[in-house]
Amino acid sequence: MYKKTVSTLIFTAIVLLSCSSQILDAKDPDSFLMSNKKVPKVLLIGSWHFNYPGLDANVTAEKNKINIYSAKRQKELKELLDYIARFKPTKIMVESGRNTGYLKYNFKEWQSGIDSLYASERSQIGLRLMHRFHLDTVYGVDDGALLIDLDQDSSIQKIPYVDLLLKRHYFGGKDNMQQNYKKFYAYEDSFAMQHTLLESFQYLNSDKVLNRYFGAYISGGQFISPENEGPDALSMFWMNRNLRIFRNIQRIATTNNDRIVVLFGAGHIAILKWLFECSPEYELVKFKDLKRK
Repeated sequence: MYKKTVSTLIFTAIVLLSCSSQILDAKDPDSFLMSNKKVPKVLLIGSWHFNYPGLDANVTAEKNKINIYSAKRQKELKELLDYIARFKPTKIMVESGRNTGYLKYNFKEWQSGIDSLYASERSQIGLRLMHRFHLDTVYGVDDGALLIDLDQDSSIQKIPYVDLLLKRHYFGGKDNMQQNYKKFYAYEDSFAMQHTLLESFQYLNSDKVLNRYFGAYISGGQFISPENEGPDALSMFWMNRNLRIFRNIQRIATTNNDRIVVLFGAGHIAILKWLFECSPEYELVKFKDLKRK
């Protein structure tokens, strides 16, 4: 019995080694798709909106709003920027429309000592990185969504179904899962208040937190519908908006040596991460992999 067991284990080990060898011999799909050539690197950075515009589903309580201008937070901001700087970006892309004239004006006024940088993460992080690495511009790659276009375009005949989706299946809900998400958001705001900016960004940009951010759109709430209203609203609004953002990034000319920082609200990052992971045209660098020295 013992000999039989040993023989079985040996046979199993040989089979596993054989299978492993076959896997190791398999070709990387990029050897076909990109000839394994060097491609631009992308660092995705999810953030909360430092200026708290109150336009997102989660509205931060007043007690948990961070004053980015305070001496403490400005010192922490330098630590955060030092960490991001290890990526050595050559292009900065932010959550703004294509017309970034207001950011460039803010940058010019700040450099001249006339005004402070705006409170937003676009200025506090994006423009400071632009200054540190002597870059000549910042790229706005945000976009709207098909669902909104269909509703607001006067040249398109009104579609009752679009009106239904906007009224009933935009985002959120009062079920248990959505209430649990509110608790999670409140914890996250409190965490940011009690920790440094770098610690908060490391938490916010961890894979599981990013994935759970997207999970809010598909777990309970208005995604759950008797027919296809929930999936249709999500695909025509949130998914569509992020696909458009990705396409805007693709439109910007790059070289194989470019190192692109994409700075957006954290809710966008899980989808963008998936798109960049699937694309053979970019190499995704995760925030956690910018190791401390």
